[in-house]
Amino acid sequence: MPDAPVPQERSIVLVGLMGAGKTTVGRRLAKRLGLPFVDADAEIEAAAGLCVAEIFERFGEAYFRDGERRIVARLVEGPPRVIATGGGAFMDSATRALILSRCTAIWLDGDPDTLAERAARRGRRPLLEGKDSRALLRELAAERNPIYAEAHLAVRGDLAAHAQTVDRIVAALAAR
Repeated sequence: MPDAPVPQERSIVLVGLMGAGKTTVGRRLAKRLGLPFVDADAEIEAAAGLCVAEIFERFGEAYFRDGERRIVARLVEGPPRVIATGGGAFMDSATRALILSRCTAIWLDGDPDTLAERAARRGRRPLLEGKDSRALLRELAAERNPIYAEAHLAVRGDLAAHAQTVDRIVAALAAR
C-alpha cells in the first residue's frame, strides 16, 4: 500500500455491473486519494426529485439513461474527483467516449453470481425487479464486459474486502 496518495489530474470514473462495489469502493478510494466523491445515481435522484427505481417506473429506462448521460457529462467537466456511475452509463457510446477522453476509467470486474448476491442485498434495483438476478447478471456480463474492458484499468472487485480493492486500484494507478 503506497504511503502517499497518487496525485490525480483527471477524475477517476468507476464502471462495472451492479453489485461490483462502485459506490462503496468509490467513497473509500476518494478518501484515500484526498478527492471528493460523487455517485452519479445520487446526482440523478437529486436532479429528478425521485429515486432511480421511481424514475424507471414512471418514465422508463430510456428517460433515465438520457438524464444519466447529462449528469455524467456535467460531472466529468468538473475538478478531479472519484465518480461512481450506474452499471449502464458506460454502455452509452457518447458517455463512454467522454469518460475515456477526460477521465481515468476503472472497471470493477466481478463474477456475475457474486455480484447478483450483492445486488440483491442492496435495495431496489430496477433492472432486477421480478427477475432471476443470477441469470440477469450473467446476461448483462456477457453483453457489457467487452465494453467495460475498454476502461483504462480493470480491477477485480469481488475477490476481497473493499479496502483491499482500494489498495489494488491505488497500486494500478501508481503503476500507470
